[in-house]
Amino acid sequence: MQFQKIMVSLAIAVLLVAAHRFYGWGGVAVAAGALVMWMLLHFTRMMQILKRAANRPIGFVDSAVMLNAKLRPGVTLMHVVAMTRALGELRSAKDTQPEWFRWTDASQSHVSCEFQQGKLKKWELVRPPQDDAAGTASGVGQDS
Repeated sequence: MQFQKIMVSLAIAVLLVAAHRFYGWGGVAVAAGALVMWMLLHFTRMMQILKRAANRPIGFVDSAVMLNAKLRPGVTLMHVVAMTRALGELRSAKDTQPEWFRWTDASQSHVSCEFQQGKLKKWELVRPPQDDAAGTASGVGQDS
């Protein structure tokens, strides 16, 4: 994570220096404007994701099985929140690493996800046991 921060800062500095070298202060102004636009787009996307998540219960997902199928190692917490359209239920102590979040669906199946520095490391799908007695209690297929 620290390496990524250093590389982004270094890339921004190289962009600004190259813009000044090739186009002067006008190039720096254009490059700085492009960087500000990129940051605003990122901020707007984050606010839209959080706005959608605010309208749903914490830790709820439409289908835990589908969420489990879509998850991949290395995706960010923000990406998972965007997929579920809900904030995860925090299952670890606040402000500690790794962070554990859980999303549960209507059938009480749930996906528990471990995030290290905001990136998904591993996850687990847990499905409740199915009742076979519930299907035969309805009387379907029984002789009267």
